[in-house]
Amino acid sequence: MKILLVDDAKSVQMVMTARLVSYGHDVLHAGNGQEALTLFASAAPDLVLMDLEMPVMNGFEATSRIRAFESTQQWAWTPIIFLTSSDTVENLVTAIEAGGDDFMSKFVPEPVLQAKMKAMSRIAALRQSLSAANRKLQDLASLDGLTGLCNRRSMDLRTDQLWDQAQTLRESFGLLMIDIDNFKKFNDHYGHQAGDDCLRQVAQTIDTAVRQANEQGHTQDAFAARYGGEEFAVLVPGAQDTALQQLAQNIVSDVQALGLAHTLNAQWGVVTISVGGAVTSAAQGAVVDLFRQADARLYLAKEGGRNRAVLAG
Repeated sequence: MKILLVDDAKSVQMVMTARLVSYGHDVLHAGNGQEALTLFASAAPDLVLMDLEMPVMNGFEATSRIRAFESTQQWAWTPIIFLTSSDTVENLVTAIEAGGDDFMSKFVPEPVLQAKMKAMSRIAALRQSLSAANRKLQDLASLDGLTGLCNRRSMDLRTDQLWDQAQTLRESFGLLMIDIDNFKKFNDHYGHQAGDDCLRQVAQTIDTAVRQANEQGHTQDAFAARYGGEEFAVLVPGAQDTALQQLAQNIVSDVQALGLAHTLNAQWGVVTISVGGAVTSAAQGAVVDLFRQADARLYLAKEGGRNRAVLAG
């Protein structure tokens, strides 16, 4: 386990650390409650051993703040055991009310300490399994089952968060609306299984282009989502016109380069997409207006012959 030991007495730190390390645990040190809060947030320990009386911030207050932090950050519960040389009823009640889970003497006999650490190790393993299961559930709830992109619900939530951030920072915000050209004809001609395969490949191509733009520094925090049916969206906070135009062109070219046969797609003969894009200042408009602009330009891209991106009226 990774154990955060919080005690202002160096002698206690040294002795307790030696005992814990001999069991195979990693030990981090904090000399008071304030230091403990900082280390807890950065190191995410499996267990906290907390002294009661310390300078700057005592163990009761530190524990209460750790529980508040876990709640706001939606972290899994972390066991906190108070270290004390005086396990009075008053201290026990205060510790439990602050969010502590157990009491243990600083001079606990070796067999008792070893048994407690084995129990805490089992709890740590269960926490890790539970966290992994929760992450999987969150992914299932936020991702589109067919394409693996963000689904519409998670896109809306994420867009609202990024839009609020852009408003605060008075930044621009970009959007690309993407539609697979003549997809109904593709489905009718090749079948729904082929249609699903097409959606997956186009989605992966869009996602790859967006990730590359982020990695190369052309965009930041951009992400792709399945908007519905054969339509996709790419949200680009802080977007600049040139970068958004280049990303749109890259996506159009990359999808055509897949070479997916589509004999009913006019002169192209392969699967293509149309893209409509817009950039606006988050401080001067509403996100719904951005979607209207991009959607109007998507219509222009289709009217102009498809297999193209239109980012200006």
